[in-house]
Amino acid sequence: MHIKGFFPRHDVNQRLTLSVTRKSPEMLCPAESTPHEFKYLSDIDDQTSLQMYVTPINFYKKIPSMKGRDPVMIIREAIAKALVFYYPLAGRLREHTGRKLVVECTGQGVLFAEADADATLQHFGEDALYPPFPNLDDISLDMPDNLGIWGDIPLMLIQVTRLKCGGFIFSNCFSHTMCDAIGAFQFLSAVSELARGSAFPSIRPVWERHLLTAHQPPRVSFTHREYDVATSLGGGTHATLDQMVERSFYFSSAKISALRRSLPPHLKRCSKFEIVAGCMWRGQTIALSPKPDEEIRFSMVVDNRKHINPPLPMGYYGNVIAFPVAITTAGELSKNTLHYAVELVMKAKREAASGEYLRSVASLMVMRDRPTLTAVNTYVVSNLMHIGLKQMDVGWGMAAYGGVSKGIYWPTVNIQVAWYSDFKDGFVVPVCLPLESMKVFEKHLQVMTTTVPTASSL
Repeated sequence: MHIKGFFPRHDVNQRLTLSVTRKSPEMLCPAESTPHEFKYLSDIDDQTSLQMYVTPINFYKKIPSMKGRDPVMIIREAIAKALVFYYPLAGRLREHTGRKLVVECTGQGVLFAEADADATLQHFGEDALYPPFPNLDDISLDMPDNLGIWGDIPLMLIQVTRLKCGGFIFSNCFSHTMCDAIGAFQFLSAVSELARGSAFPSIRPVWERHLLTAHQPPRVSFTHREYDVATSLGGGTHATLDQMVERSFYFSSAKISALRRSLPPHLKRCSKFEIVAGCMWRGQTIALSPKPDEEIRFSMVVDNRKHINPPLPMGYYGNVIAFPVAITTAGELSKNTLHYAVELVMKAKREAASGEYLRSVASLMVMRDRPTLTAVNTYVVSNLMHIGLKQMDVGWGMAAYGGVSKGIYWPTVNIQVAWYSDFKDGFVVPVCLPLESMKVFEKHLQVMTTTVPTASSL
Protein backbone atom coordinates (compact mmCIF):
# COMPACT_ATOMS: atom_id res chain seq x y z
CA MET A 1 0.00 0.00 0.00
CA HIS A 2 1.58 3.25 -1.13
CA ILE A 3 1.89 6.10 1.32
CA LYS A 4 1.28 9.66 0.18
CA GLY A 5 1.61 12.69 2.41
CA PHE A 6 -0.11 12.48 5.75
CA PHE A 7 -3.13 10.41 4.85
CA PRO A 8 -2.22 6.89 3.79
CA ARG A 9 -5.43 5.26 5.01
CA HIS A 10 -8.86 6.71 5.77
CA ASP A 11 -11.70 4.97 7.58
CA VAL A 12 -10.23 1.52 6.98
CA ASN A 13 -12.77 -0.10 9.31
CA GLN A 14 -15.57 0.96 6.98
CA ARG A 15 -13.84 -0.29 3.83
CA LEU A 16 -12.75 -3.74 4.94
CA THR A 17 -14.60 -6.58 6.58
CA LEU A 18 -13.23 -10.01 7.40
CA SER A 19 -14.30 -13.08 9.30
CA VAL A 20 -12.55 -14.03 12.55
CA THR A 21 -13.28 -17.25 14.41
CA ARG A 22 -12.26 -17.10 18.05
CA LYS A 23 -12.28 -20.05 20.42
CA SER A 24 -13.54 -19.49 23.95
CA PRO A 25 -10.82 -17.75 25.98
CA GLU A 26 -9.14 -19.84 28.68
CA MET A 27 -7.14 -19.10 31.79
CA LEU A 28 -3.47 -19.76 31.13
CA CYS A 29 -1.63 -20.50 34.38
CA PRO A 30 2.10 -20.58 35.16
CA ALA A 31 3.76 -23.76 33.90
CA GLU A 32 4.96 -24.55 37.44
CA SER A 33 3.72 -23.92 40.96
CA THR A 34 4.34 -20.34 42.14
CA PRO A 35 4.26 -18.70 45.60
CA HIS A 36 0.90 -17.63 47.02
CA GLU A 37 1.67 -14.29 48.64
CA PHE A 38 0.70 -10.61 48.71
CA LYS A 39 2.91 -8.03 47.04
CA TYR A 40 2.50 -4.29 47.56
CA LEU A 41 2.54 -1.96 44.58
CA SER A 42 4.49 1.30 44.65
CA ASP A 43 2.85 4.69 45.17
CA ILE A 44 3.47 5.31 41.46
CA ASP A 45 1.86 2.02 40.35
CA ASP A 46 -1.44 2.34 42.15
CA GLN A 47 -2.37 5.91 41.31
CA THR A 48 -5.91 6.13 40.02
CA SER A 49 -4.95 7.35 36.54
CA LEU A 50 -3.05 4.13 35.83
CA GLN A 51 -5.99 1.89 36.69
CA MET A 52 -6.58 1.07 33.05
CA TYR A 53 -5.60 -1.48 30.41
CA VAL A 54 -3.27 -0.79 27.46
CA THR A 55 -3.42 -2.75 24.20
CA PRO A 56 -0.19 -3.28 22.23
CA ILE A 57 -0.42 -5.45 19.11
CA ASN A 58 2.17 -7.17 16.89
CA PHE A 59 1.72 -8.39 13.29
CA TYR A 60 4.04 -11.08 11.90
CA LYS A 61 4.76 -12.21 8.35
CA LYS A 62 5.02 -15.80 7.18
CA ILE A 63 8.53 -17.25 7.60
CA PRO A 64 9.31 -20.32 5.43
CA SER A 65 11.63 -21.79 8.08
CA MET A 66 8.67 -21.94 10.51
CA LYS A 67 6.41 -23.87 8.14
CA GLY A 68 4.35 -26.40 10.08
CA ARG A 69 4.93 -24.64 13.40
CA ASP A 70 1.83 -23.30 15.15
CA PRO A 71 2.36 -19.80 16.64
CA VAL A 72 -0.60 -20.32 18.98
CA MET A 73 0.93 -23.36 20.64
CA ILE A 74 4.43 -21.89 20.77
CA ILE A 75 3.29 -18.60 22.31
CA ARG A 76 0.85 -20.27 24.74
CA GLU A 77 3.63 -22.49 26.07
CA ALA A 78 6.09 -19.59 26.29
CA ILE A 79 3.64 -17.42 28.23
CA ALA A 80 3.03 -20.22 30.74
CA LYS A 81 6.79 -20.54 31.24
CA ALA A 82 7.27 -16.76 31.52
CA LEU A 83 4.58 -16.56 34.20
CA VAL A 84 6.70 -18.75 36.44
CA PHE A 85 9.21 -15.88 36.59
CA TYR A 86 6.58 -13.10 36.41
CA TYR A 87 4.08 -14.84 38.67
CA PRO A 88 2.50 -11.61 40.06
CA LEU A 89 1.02 -11.09 36.57
CA ALA A 90 -0.92 -14.33 37.07
CA GLY A 91 -2.46 -12.94 40.27
CA ARG A 92 -5.26 -10.50 41.06
CA LEU A 93 -5.41 -6.94 42.41
CA ARG A 94 -6.87 -6.32 45.86
CA GLU A 95 -7.66 -3.03 47.59
CA HIS A 96 -6.46 -2.64 51.15
CA THR A 97 -6.90 0.19 53.66
CA GLY A 98 -6.28 3.72 52.43
CA ARG A 99 -7.07 2.69 48.83
CA LYS A 100 -3.70 0.96 48.69
CA LEU A 101 -3.53 -1.72 46.01
CA VAL A 102 -1.71 -5.01 46.44
CA VAL A 103 -1.32 -8.04 44.22
CA GLU A 104 -2.48 -11.37 45.57
CA CYS A 105 -0.29 -13.89 43.79
CA THR A 106 -2.95 -16.54 43.26
CA GLY A 107 -1.55 -18.22 40.16
CA GLN A 108 -4.98 -17.99 38.53
CA GLY A 109 -3.33 -17.00 35.28
CA VAL A 110 -3.92 -14.66 32.36
CA LEU A 111 -6.73 -14.87 29.83
CA PHE A 112 -5.66 -16.43 26.53
CA ALA A 113 -7.56 -16.89 23.29
CA GLU A 114 -6.69 -18.38 19.91
CA ALA A 115 -8.39 -17.34 16.71
CA ASP A 116 -8.27 -17.71 12.93
CA ALA A 117 -8.93 -14.88 10.49
CA ASP A 118 -10.17 -15.33 6.94
CA ALA A 119 -7.62 -12.79 5.74
CA THR A 120 -3.95 -12.27 4.92
CA LEU A 121 -1.54 -9.72 6.33
CA GLN A 122 -2.10 -7.67 3.18
CA HIS A 123 -5.70 -7.08 4.25
CA PHE A 124 -4.36 -5.06 7.18
CA GLY A 125 -1.91 -3.16 4.99
CA GLU A 126 1.18 -5.36 4.77
CA ASP A 127 3.50 -2.51 3.79
CA ALA A 128 1.63 0.15 5.78
CA LEU A 129 0.61 -1.38 9.08
CA TYR A 130 -0.62 1.10 11.66
CA PRO A 131 -3.92 2.00 13.38
CA PRO A 132 -6.80 1.98 12.80
CA PHE A 133 -6.96 -1.78 12.23
CA PRO A 134 -10.08 -3.48 10.86
CA ASN A 135 -11.98 -5.86 13.15
CA LEU A 136 -9.95 -4.80 16.17
CA ASP A 137 -12.53 -6.23 18.56
CA ASP A 138 -12.13 -9.61 16.85
CA ILE A 139 -8.33 -9.76 16.63
CA SER A 140 -7.72 -8.68 20.24
CA LEU A 141 -9.18 -9.07 23.71
CA ASP A 142 -9.98 -5.90 25.63
CA MET A 143 -11.17 -5.21 29.15
CA PRO A 144 -14.69 -3.73 29.39
CA ASP A 145 -14.63 -0.36 31.14
CA ASN A 146 -17.33 -1.30 33.65
CA LEU A 147 -15.53 -4.26 35.23
CA GLY A 148 -13.18 -2.25 37.43
CA ILE A 149 -9.63 -3.48 38.01
CA TRP A 150 -9.70 -5.68 41.10
CA GLY A 151 -11.54 -8.74 42.25
CA ASP A 152 -11.36 -11.69 39.90
CA ILE A 153 -10.13 -9.69 36.91
CA PRO A 154 -7.07 -11.07 35.06
CA LEU A 155 -4.14 -8.68 34.75
CA MET A 156 -3.35 -9.60 31.16
CA LEU A 157 -5.45 -10.72 28.19
CA ILE A 158 -3.67 -12.21 25.17
CA GLN A 159 -4.89 -13.37 21.77
CA VAL A 160 -3.02 -15.00 18.91
CA THR A 161 -4.81 -14.91 15.56
CA ARG A 162 -3.60 -17.03 12.65
CA LEU A 163 -3.82 -15.53 9.15
CA LYS A 164 -4.40 -17.36 5.87
CA CYS A 165 -1.02 -16.28 4.52
CA GLY A 166 0.89 -18.03 7.31
CA GLY A 167 1.42 -14.86 9.31
CA PHE A 168 -0.30 -14.11 12.59
CA ILE A 169 -1.30 -11.37 15.05
CA PHE A 170 -0.20 -11.28 18.69
CA SER A 171 -2.32 -8.87 20.75
CA ASN A 172 -1.85 -8.12 24.42
CA CYS A 173 -4.05 -6.17 26.83
CA PHE A 174 -2.25 -5.51 30.13
CA SER A 175 -3.00 -3.76 33.39
CA HIS A 176 -1.10 -0.47 33.50
CA THR A 177 -1.19 -0.69 37.29
CA MET A 178 1.26 -3.60 37.10
CA CYS A 179 3.80 -2.14 34.70
CA ASP A 180 4.51 0.61 32.21
CA ALA A 181 5.36 0.03 28.54
CA ILE A 182 9.00 -0.79 29.29
CA GLY A 183 7.96 -3.23 32.00
CA ALA A 184 5.40 -4.88 29.73
CA PHE A 185 8.01 -5.19 26.98
CA GLN A 186 10.38 -6.83 29.46
CA PHE A 187 7.75 -9.52 30.06
CA LEU A 188 7.06 -9.89 26.33
CA SER A 189 10.80 -10.17 25.66
CA ALA A 190 10.91 -13.02 28.17
CA VAL A 191 8.05 -14.68 26.28
CA SER A 192 9.92 -14.32 23.00
CA GLU A 193 13.16 -15.74 24.43
CA LEU A 194 11.35 -18.74 25.90
CA ALA A 195 9.47 -19.25 22.63
CA ARG A 196 12.82 -19.49 20.84
CA GLY A 197 14.05 -22.17 23.23
CA SER A 198 15.75 -20.39 26.12
CA ALA A 199 15.44 -22.00 29.54
CA PHE A 200 15.00 -18.69 31.34
CA PRO A 201 14.80 -14.95 30.50
CA SER A 202 18.08 -13.09 29.99
CA ILE A 203 16.78 -10.35 32.32
CA ARG A 204 15.37 -11.69 35.56
CA PRO A 205 12.32 -9.77 36.85
CA VAL A 206 12.71 -7.67 39.99
CA TRP A 207 9.69 -6.62 42.08
CA GLU A 208 11.13 -4.26 44.76
CA ARG A 209 8.19 -1.83 44.46
CA HIS A 210 9.09 -0.30 47.83
CA LEU A 211 11.82 1.63 45.99
CA LEU A 212 9.18 4.01 44.64
CA THR A 213 7.05 4.53 47.71
CA ALA A 214 6.56 7.97 49.27
CA HIS A 215 9.14 9.64 51.49
CA GLN A 216 8.61 9.29 55.23
CA PRO A 217 7.38 11.83 56.02
CA PRO A 218 5.95 12.62 52.55
CA ARG A 219 7.68 15.51 50.80
CA VAL A 220 6.23 17.20 47.70
CA SER A 221 8.91 19.30 45.99
CA PHE A 222 7.18 20.21 42.68
CA THR A 223 3.87 21.92 41.90
CA HIS A 224 2.46 18.98 39.91
CA ARG A 225 -0.18 20.89 37.97
CA GLU A 226 -0.94 17.63 36.19
CA TYR A 227 -3.00 16.69 39.26
CA ASP A 228 -5.02 19.93 39.46
CA VAL A 229 -8.67 19.59 40.43
CA ALA A 230 -10.72 20.14 37.26
CA THR A 231 -12.99 23.16 37.48
CA SER A 232 -14.93 22.75 34.23
CA LEU A 233 -15.91 20.34 31.50
CA GLY A 234 -14.08 20.38 28.22
CA GLY A 235 -14.91 23.22 25.84
CA GLY A 236 -15.19 23.28 22.06
CA THR A 237 -16.68 20.57 19.87
CA HIS A 238 -18.51 17.71 21.56
CA ALA A 239 -19.60 14.55 19.80
CA THR A 240 -20.89 11.09 20.63
CA LEU A 241 -18.62 8.11 20.04
CA ASP A 242 -20.50 7.08 16.90
CA GLN A 243 -19.66 10.47 15.38
CA MET A 244 -15.91 9.97 15.84
CA VAL A 245 -13.45 9.02 13.12
CA GLU A 246 -10.03 7.45 13.69
CA ARG A 247 -7.07 8.03 11.40
CA SER A 248 -3.30 7.82 11.51
CA PHE A 249 -0.88 10.50 10.38
CA TYR A 250 2.57 9.67 9.07
CA PHE A 251 5.35 12.15 9.78
CA SER A 252 8.29 11.40 7.50
CA SER A 253 11.71 12.93 8.10
CA ALA A 254 10.98 15.35 5.26
CA LYS A 255 7.74 16.51 6.91
CA ILE A 256 9.46 16.95 10.26
CA SER A 257 12.28 18.89 8.61
CA ALA A 258 9.70 21.21 7.07
CA LEU A 259 8.26 21.85 10.52
CA ARG A 260 11.73 22.36 12.00
CA ARG A 261 12.56 25.05 9.43
CA SER A 262 9.69 27.14 10.80
CA LEU A 263 11.23 27.27 14.29
CA PRO A 264 13.46 30.08 15.60
CA PRO A 265 17.21 29.35 16.04
CA HIS A 266 17.04 28.55 19.76
CA LEU A 267 14.59 25.68 19.07
CA LYS A 268 16.37 24.17 16.06
CA ARG A 269 17.88 21.37 18.15
CA CYS A 270 14.63 20.15 19.68
CA SER A 271 13.74 16.49 19.13
CA LYS A 272 11.48 15.13 16.39
CA PHE A 273 9.04 14.06 19.09
CA GLU A 274 8.84 17.57 20.55
CA ILE A 275 8.20 19.10 17.12
CA VAL A 276 5.43 16.67 16.20
CA ALA A 277 3.87 16.75 19.68
CA GLY A 278 3.65 20.54 19.57
CA CYS A 279 2.23 20.42 16.05
CA MET A 280 -0.42 17.84 16.96
CA TRP A 281 -1.43 19.61 20.18
CA ARG A 282 -1.85 22.93 18.45
CA GLY A 283 -3.59 21.45 15.40
CA GLN A 284 -6.15 19.52 17.40
CA THR A 285 -6.88 22.55 19.56
CA ILE A 286 -7.60 24.62 16.45
CA ALA A 287 -9.76 21.81 15.03
CA LEU A 288 -11.83 21.42 18.20
CA SER A 289 -12.33 25.21 18.61
CA PRO A 290 -12.54 25.67 22.39
CA LYS A 291 -13.35 29.14 23.70
CA PRO A 292 -10.25 31.40 23.53
CA ASP A 293 -10.01 31.68 27.32
CA GLU A 294 -10.43 27.92 27.87
CA GLU A 295 -7.47 26.31 29.64
CA ILE A 296 -5.68 23.81 27.37
CA ARG A 297 -3.22 21.19 28.56
CA PHE A 298 -0.48 19.05 27.07
CA SER A 299 0.82 16.08 29.04
CA MET A 300 3.43 13.53 28.08
CA VAL A 301 4.45 10.18 29.49
CA VAL A 302 8.08 10.50 30.60
CA ASP A 303 10.21 7.50 31.52
CA ASN A 304 12.19 8.46 34.63
CA ARG A 305 14.43 5.39 34.88
CA LYS A 306 17.62 7.23 33.93
CA HIS A 307 16.92 9.98 36.48
CA ILE A 308 16.26 7.84 39.58
CA ASN A 309 19.13 7.93 42.07
CA PRO A 310 20.17 5.47 43.30
CA PRO A 311 19.31 3.63 40.07
CA LEU A 312 16.59 1.01 40.10
CA PRO A 313 17.87 -2.56 39.76
CA MET A 314 17.95 -4.11 36.30
CA GLY A 315 14.79 -6.12 35.78
CA TYR A 316 12.49 -3.74 37.68
CA TYR A 317 9.24 -3.84 35.70
CA GLY A 318 6.93 -1.50 37.63
CA ASN A 319 5.78 1.94 36.57
CA VAL A 320 8.59 4.51 36.44
CA ILE A 321 6.72 7.18 34.54
CA ALA A 322 5.67 10.77 35.17
CA PHE A 323 3.11 13.00 33.43
CA PRO A 324 4.49 16.57 33.35
CA VAL A 325 2.08 19.11 31.93
CA ALA A 326 2.16 22.30 29.88
CA ILE A 327 -0.76 24.71 30.32
CA THR A 328 -1.96 27.64 28.23
CA THR A 329 -5.24 28.95 26.79
CA ALA A 330 -6.84 27.93 23.52
CA GLY A 331 -6.51 31.47 22.23
CA GLU A 332 -2.78 31.72 22.95
CA LEU A 333 -2.05 28.28 21.50
CA SER A 334 -4.03 28.98 18.33
CA LYS A 335 -2.84 32.51 17.54
CA ASN A 336 0.86 31.87 18.15
CA THR A 337 3.02 29.99 15.65
CA LEU A 338 4.35 26.46 16.13
CA HIS A 339 7.34 27.55 18.19
CA TYR A 340 5.05 28.55 21.07
CA ALA A 341 3.65 25.00 21.41
CA VAL A 342 7.06 23.36 20.96
CA GLU A 343 8.62 25.55 23.63
CA LEU A 344 5.86 24.62 26.11
CA VAL A 345 6.35 20.91 25.33
CA MET A 346 10.10 21.19 25.90
CA LYS A 347 9.65 23.06 29.17
CA ALA A 348 7.27 20.44 30.56
CA LYS A 349 9.61 17.64 29.55
CA ARG A 350 12.57 19.32 31.26
CA GLU A 351 10.65 19.69 34.52
CA ALA A 352 10.31 15.94 34.91
CA ALA A 353 13.99 15.27 34.08
CA SER A 354 14.90 14.93 37.75
CA GLY A 355 15.34 11.97 40.04
CA GLU A 356 13.28 13.77 42.68
CA TYR A 357 10.28 14.40 40.41
CA LEU A 358 8.84 10.88 40.62
CA ARG A 359 9.45 10.64 44.36
CA SER A 360 7.58 13.92 44.71
CA VAL A 361 4.66 12.37 42.81
CA ALA A 362 4.70 9.39 45.19
CA SER A 363 4.46 11.73 48.18
CA LEU A 364 1.63 13.65 46.52
CA MET A 365 -0.31 10.42 46.10
CA VAL A 366 -0.14 9.75 49.84
CA MET A 367 -0.81 13.33 50.96
CA ARG A 368 -3.78 13.95 48.65
CA ASP A 369 -5.43 10.51 48.77
CA ARG A 370 -4.25 9.45 45.30
CA PRO A 371 -5.59 12.26 43.06
CA THR A 372 -6.27 11.60 39.38
CA LEU A 373 -4.59 13.32 36.47
CA THR A 374 -6.55 16.30 35.19
CA ALA A 375 -8.23 15.10 32.00
CA VAL A 376 -10.21 18.14 30.84
CA ASN A 377 -8.95 19.68 27.58
CA THR A 378 -5.80 17.58 27.68
CA TYR A 379 -3.70 16.06 24.91
CA VAL A 380 -1.67 13.17 26.33
CA VAL A 381 1.13 11.59 24.31
CA SER A 382 3.46 8.65 24.86
CA ASN A 383 6.50 8.04 22.71
CA LEU A 384 6.79 4.27 22.08
CA MET A 385 9.56 4.53 19.51
CA HIS A 386 12.26 3.61 22.03
CA ILE A 387 10.37 0.64 23.51
CA GLY A 388 11.19 -1.78 20.69
CA LEU A 389 7.90 -3.66 20.44
CA LYS A 390 8.72 -4.59 16.84
CA GLN A 391 11.83 -6.39 18.10
CA MET A 392 9.78 -9.06 19.85
CA ASP A 393 10.79 -12.27 18.04
CA VAL A 394 8.86 -15.43 18.96
CA GLY A 395 10.53 -17.38 16.15
CA TRP A 396 9.12 -15.49 13.17
CA GLY A 397 11.65 -12.67 13.24
CA MET A 398 10.97 -8.99 13.84
CA ALA A 399 7.31 -7.96 13.76
CA ALA A 400 5.96 -6.18 10.68
CA TYR A 401 4.25 -3.83 13.14
CA GLY A 402 4.63 -3.44 16.89
CA GLY A 403 2.77 -0.75 18.79
CA VAL A 404 -0.46 0.22 20.51
CA SER A 405 -3.59 -0.80 18.62
CA LYS A 406 -5.52 2.48 18.86
CA GLY A 407 -5.64 6.05 20.10
CA ILE A 408 -8.22 7.24 22.63
CA TYR A 409 -10.57 10.21 22.68
CA TRP A 410 -13.18 11.00 25.34
CA PRO A 411 -15.37 13.75 23.83
CA THR A 412 -17.19 14.57 27.09
CA VAL A 413 -14.06 16.15 28.58
CA ASN A 414 -12.04 16.59 25.38
CA ILE A 415 -9.06 14.36 26.20
CA GLN A 416 -7.00 12.74 23.45
CA VAL A 417 -4.46 10.01 24.23
CA ALA A 418 -2.01 9.04 21.48
CA TRP A 419 0.95 6.66 21.32
CA TYR A 420 3.64 7.53 18.76
CA SER A 421 5.05 4.48 16.91
CA ASP A 422 8.02 4.26 14.57
CA PHE A 423 7.33 3.77 10.85
CA LYS A 424 9.82 3.83 7.96
CA ASP A 425 11.98 6.97 8.37
CA GLY A 426 9.55 8.73 10.71
CA PHE A 427 6.64 7.78 12.88
CA VAL A 428 2.88 7.42 12.96
CA VAL A 429 0.43 9.17 15.27
CA PRO A 430 -3.17 7.92 15.69
CA VAL A 431 -5.88 10.58 15.97
CA CYS A 432 -9.54 10.21 16.94
CA LEU A 433 -11.77 13.26 16.42
CA PRO A 434 -15.30 14.25 15.38
CA LEU A 435 -15.56 14.12 11.58
CA GLU A 436 -15.84 17.87 11.01
CA SER A 437 -12.93 18.53 13.39
CA MET A 438 -10.87 15.90 11.56
CA LYS A 439 -11.38 17.76 8.27
CA VAL A 440 -10.12 21.00 9.83
CA PHE A 441 -7.20 19.15 11.42
CA GLU A 442 -6.09 17.57 8.12
CA LYS A 443 -6.22 20.91 6.32
CA HIS A 444 -4.20 22.53 9.11
CA LEU A 445 -1.43 19.90 8.88
CA GLN A 446 -1.23 20.32 5.14
CA VAL A 447 -0.73 24.04 5.53
CA MET A 448 1.90 23.64 8.23
CA THR A 449 4.10 21.32 6.17
CA THR A 450 3.68 22.71 2.66
CA THR A 451 3.87 26.49 3.16
CA VAL A 452 6.26 28.90 4.81
CA PRO A 453 4.65 29.48 8.25
CA THR A 454 3.47 32.94 9.18
CA ALA A 455 1.33 34.14 12.05
CA SER A 456 -1.57 34.68 9.68
CA SER A 457 -1.38 31.36 7.83
CA LEU A 458 -1.05 29.27 11.00
